[in-house]
Amino acid sequence: MVKPILQTYPVIHAENEAEREKLRPIGRNKERYQETVQGWHEVIMAADNLNFWGVATIEHHFWSEGYEVGPAPAIMDAYWAAITKNVRVGQLGYVMSIQNPIRVAEETAIIDHLSQGRSFVGFARGYQSRWTNVFGQHYGTTSTKSPTAAKNNKTAVGAGFAQSGFNISDKDVKNDQHNRDVFEENIEIVLKAWTQDSMNHKGSAWQIPYPADTGVDDWQLAQVGVTQRMGALDEVDENNNVVNVSVCPAPYQDPHPPVFVSGSGSPETIDYNARMGFIPTYFTDINTAAPLGLQYAKTAAENGFNWLPGQNQNIVRWLQIAESHDAAVDAVMAHDYDIWKNFYAAMGRRKLDEADVIGSMLDSGLYCIGTADSVRDQLVAQWEEMPAEYITLIYHYAQMPKDKVIQNMVEFNEVVKPALDEITARAGHDMAEAAE
Repeated sequence: MVKPILQTYPVIHAENEAEREKLRPIGRNKERYQETVQGWHEVIMAADNLNFWGVATIEHHFWSEGYEVGPAPAIMDAYWAAITKNVRVGQLGYVMSIQNPIRVAEETAIIDHLSQGRSFVGFARGYQSRWTNVFGQHYGTTSTKSPTAAKNNKTAVGAGFAQSGFNISDKDVKNDQHNRDVFEENIEIVLKAWTQDSMNHKGSAWQIPYPADTGVDDWQLAQVGVTQRMGALDEVDENNNVVNVSVCPAPYQDPHPPVFVSGSGSPETIDYNARMGFIPTYFTDINTAAPLGLQYAKTAAENGFNWLPGQNQNIVRWLQIAESHDAAVDAVMAHDYDIWKNFYAAMGRRKLDEADVIGSMLDSGLYCIGTADSVRDQLVAQWEEMPAEYITLIYHYAQMPKDKVIQNMVEFNEVVKPALDEITARAGHDMAEAAE
């Protein structure tokens, strides 16, 4: 069965661009944010009642314009874990090129316990310079402009992807590599923290403990033998120095929650996911995702993971389901055009032709709009090419009212999902899950 994940940012509601300007900075508008939080509760509860596999938010900061006000995913996950019974809670995802990996390991382990194993963890590299460059300053990290994704994902051509006519600068390539190096090192530390009773690390970004060569030589509980008796094995050496640390608690799930990694079409990210056994999350059209999915399966098999076609992979889509195609177009214009124009296209990561707004959005390959039957047929055609185990549905709540989000989720469950379930079953996913 395909596993749907609801992704919300949220987007602070404005009646139109003029009101967004009038209420600037709307991202700090207390009344609008409070309205958003209250309605969010109902949306998450609906996902739980509809047996969605997961619900997720994001990590982004400084969104004065109000488009992605999601600075604290762990807080939302903890709250959602408390109010739901079945759905898994997570984030897509922590930006690991700027994060403290120990804090991420601790927070996500606690969320895993609060939810009693109903959690997943998402990681991303960070593409928004306004905040990534600030948070990443102590690593020397800047936002990635995804130069290899720019070459590989033809629907995402634009200045935000580091090129104008594919003229990628050496600086972009260098910054991208440093971002990736820190990202991968920090995830390595998270995995150690999750899975090892006591751990150490000596890398380019981190020494754990510090200093790594000598350890911590003035931990009082080691001086009097307490840690040696009650702490983890090998935490303390023969000189009473702390040479390993024990990150507590361990996750509820063994060995750890499922890990998703977001990507815009970079082959390097796909290979990394395949080596690690992580779930790649494709923010791409199917023509980009399908060959990357084959690459993922091949590399995964070379590293001991034998996935069926589409298994352990996640496709992201924006849906607008309505009673007619024209009504769906109206919904896109009311709920999605603002953010597409003033964020996605303004950053250069998506195209916008004002003479054909809907065409621009559909050409991205990310949108499926129309009646429930039409959206089903569009997704069936894509799943025939790549029967992904997961589908992440992004709705621009609260710009899209909660009632319309919930109705879209209902229609997806009733009309679209059964057809995708048939495809993943034919691909053998159900039998593989039963055998696990």
